[in-house]
Amino acid sequence: MDFLISNQHINPVFLIGIGFLVGVMGGFFGVGGSFLAGPGLFALGLPMNMVVGTDLAHLVGKSIVATKKHRVLGNVDMKLGLFMATGTLAGVEIGAQAIEYLKRSAQVNQVVGVFFILVLLSISGFMGWESFKTIRSSKGKRKSAKSDRSALAHIGKAVQRIKLRPIIDLPVSGIRISIWPIILVAFVGGIFSGFLGGGAGYIRMPSLVYILGIPTHVAVGTDLFEIMISASNGTLSHAFKGNVDIMIALVMHTGAAIGAQIGATLTQHFAGPRIRLAFVPLPLIGAGLIIYGLLTGTQFK
Repeated sequence: MDFLISNQHINPVFLIGIGFLVGVMGGFFGVGGSFLAGPGLFALGLPMNMVVGTDLAHLVGKSIVATKKHRVLGNVDMKLGLFMATGTLAGVEIGAQAIEYLKRSAQVNQVVGVFFILVLLSISGFMGWESFKTIRSSKGKRKSAKSDRSALAHIGKAVQRIKLRPIIDLPVSGIRISIWPIILVAFVGGIFSGFLGGGAGYIRMPSLVYILGIPTHVAVGTDLFEIMISASNGTLSHAFKGNVDIMIALVMHTGAAIGAQIGATLTQHFAGPRIRLAFVPLPLIGAGLIIYGLLTGTQFK
């Protein structure tokens, strides 16, 4: 199938398959799935600037479906998500402008690709270490299916003790916290979203759990709500810059909409530490796809 905006010929079956897998993973882990969708699109032959914009576009519809499902399950802290949006929107534009600079210098594939690989490897390694440590320390203790106490819970507790006003109550998340750590986490996530594509849930979801101390199930649903906002803004920004192939995004969404509902339902059957541990190999797959594309230039078409 020919996609005229990006000037690429891609088998739509691959795009639907990527969309479905990303939908399941996103609904389950509370991330947009750009750690798989972005590398997958790059391996299919899209230049990295087009990968970033198109991935954002496909995430909009998928995140709406997943957020709706998680809200029914009680996993979305709307108040937290709306406060985060203020930091995210500013960060997205900074990341998008960085892509424009690299596009003009003809180094976008190499720079963004290498940076993406480093980020994915770091996240996978850190979450693997933390989740394994948490699960091992909980052995022999009776815990509920929703047990979610991280081995690094002291970090979130310390952040929640910051008294820099204004301070807000988040009943759904069960915490009271200064607004400034929330905005900072969202701002950093927004930069990653604008620069690497997707909703940057691979940064924001772990940050919600480890830095802000949000329970994993709520972090999953709230991050998807935040992705819905950031991906919409990022899509518009990149569309004006010519980085979005909307037809590729729509084809991917046909699979993602189904997968997102399946993934969201599955979260009800796993405790927080096991959700985080299951996340670990996925960034490694994404890093492998980018390395393959950079080293060989081969396209799966």
